[in-house]
Amino acid sequence: MKTGKGCHLKMGEVQIFSGHRQRSPLRRPIWILVLICLVTVFLFWAYTYHPRSSSGCYIFSAKGCKGISVWLPPAPVREYTDEEVASRIVIQDILYTPSIERKNPKIAFMFLSPGSLPFEMLWDKFFQGHEGRFSVYVHASKDKPVHVVWGKISMVDAERRLLANALKDPDNMRFVLLSDSCVPLRSFNYIYDYLMHTNVSFVDCFYDPGPHGNGRYSERMLPEVEKKDFRKGAQWFSLKRQHALIVLTDSLYYTKFRDYCKPGLDGRNCIADEHYLPTFFNLIDPNGIANWSITHVDWSERKWHPKSYRAQDVTYQLLKNISSIDRSLHVTSDGKHKEMEDPCLWNGVKRPCYLFARKFFPETLDKLLRLFPNYTLSH
Repeated sequence: MKTGKGCHLKMGEVQIFSGHRQRSPLRRPIWILVLICLVTVFLFWAYTYHPRSSSGCYIFSAKGCKGISVWLPPAPVREYTDEEVASRIVIQDILYTPSIERKNPKIAFMFLSPGSLPFEMLWDKFFQGHEGRFSVYVHASKDKPVHVVWGKISMVDAERRLLANALKDPDNMRFVLLSDSCVPLRSFNYIYDYLMHTNVSFVDCFYDPGPHGNGRYSERMLPEVEKKDFRKGAQWFSLKRQHALIVLTDSLYYTKFRDYCKPGLDGRNCIADEHYLPTFFNLIDPNGIANWSITHVDWSERKWHPKSYRAQDVTYQLLKNISSIDRSLHVTSDGKHKEMEDPCLWNGVKRPCYLFARKFFPETLDKLLRLFPNYTLSH
């Protein structure tokens, strides 16, 4: 019978040891055991309730508090769903695929309008002499306005429809969304250089803890969209081609907003076109956007709709003032109405924020046509 490695006994044999049992001369005094117990308790306390002051940290580690944090288990990270994994693979592949150089890169100007463009003559003057450097797309729903409803996902659908048609042209490298009440603030050359010579998209995006920001969030968007990632911003964007492709291919996040961001759902008035793209880019490429829109809108009246300009409001000074603004402003919708102001950085350099402005009534057309050569050439 084997009793262990290197020890063999025959069946029936019993090995007997005789003699007195000797006490170990290395027996430790009781006080050493007590000391060990106290040190163990102290270390446990230090691990669980480590001090927050820097002086206390150095008692336990020469590296300070960062040294202690190394001992702690990593914070739990949520595992992505299968759909998220698939979506992010496609997104990353598009983002890291270099854009093909085009001999004649163009800007796609995409107009979201209920009907014809009231400022068509102004835009004709703006585009004059720059043929081959731009494309124009108009999403008009005059006959069936039900297709695009303010505040609903149909507004996002119209944006995606414009992007789909504009992406058919491989020379379109920048995509600008405009409304029928938008007017240009700069010359074509200025706007072309501003958009073409930077590698970010201009998507408005900020954190609003108030009722018209994160108060619109629905937990039904979990797990893909968490409340901490929910963002708000104006819908008027300028996208580089890779970002336009990503928006068009997205189905995962779009579906979440289609189903759970709508007026009246769970007592909330979630506006899809104000939250989908800001939240989407905050999740998938936060460093790839500028966090402001290049289209100026005046919300100073704090109403449901921004300030609108009539004929008597339009002056050279007004247009000059708007086009000189070089800081973006966001105001939270909570009781604090906190103002968050940031410089508009273009390739790391502070520059004016806005290339377009809205909302202008059709009656301002004549004044704008007269002022256009002056206020655009002066910049």
